[in-house]
Amino acid sequence: MKHAIALIIAATALSGCVRFGAEPPASLLTITSAEQRAANSEQNGGSGEAITVSVPIVPQALANTRVSVADGSTSIAYIKDAIWTEPPARLFQRVLSETIAAKTDKVVLDPRQFSLDPGIIVSGQLLQFGIDARRNEAVIVYDAAISRDRGQQVRTRRFEARVPVTEIAPLPAGAALNTAANRIAGEVAAWIG
Repeated sequence: MKHAIALIIAATALSGCVRFGAEPPASLLTITSAEQRAANSEQNGGSGEAITVSVPIVPQALANTRVSVADGSTSIAYIKDAIWTEPPARLFQRVLSETIAAKTDKVVLDPRQFSLDPGIIVSGQLLQFGIDARRNEAVIVYDAAISRDRGQQVRTRRFEARVPVTEIAPLPAGAALNTAANRIAGEVAAWIG
């Protein structure tokens, strides 16, 4: 009996030391498109006219939900308590898709709908999506590629946006990156035309 009571006391004492997961942040960050399609709007397109926006390829430093901070060309850190709702590549893809649909009035498909109409494919690499600590700027660099006619015609272009950030903290960084993402999305939409 004494042994059982001692085990219960030991287990209770240890339960205060054991933690199953990290404390969640006060809030999560996301980016949203400044251009929105109207509710109940319908878009139509003929064969080969739909646009499929792929999730960009990213370097390992961006393949997570943290907000990266570059303090030089060879050093990367992350902002404490700044966490995206999902990886930046997926967030950026959604902003691109919504902006392109709103600005071009063309049918825009998710990559999972690709088989419906493999018309125009927008793909690319998201090379930077974070904060430049030396300049106090949010920086996004996106190498875009447009493929038409099943790859018979391909164009590429690099897009870059830099937006000043007031403080290297979750909310100011998220707001500045949202502005930069929308700037690039607008430029990509105009390029696709």
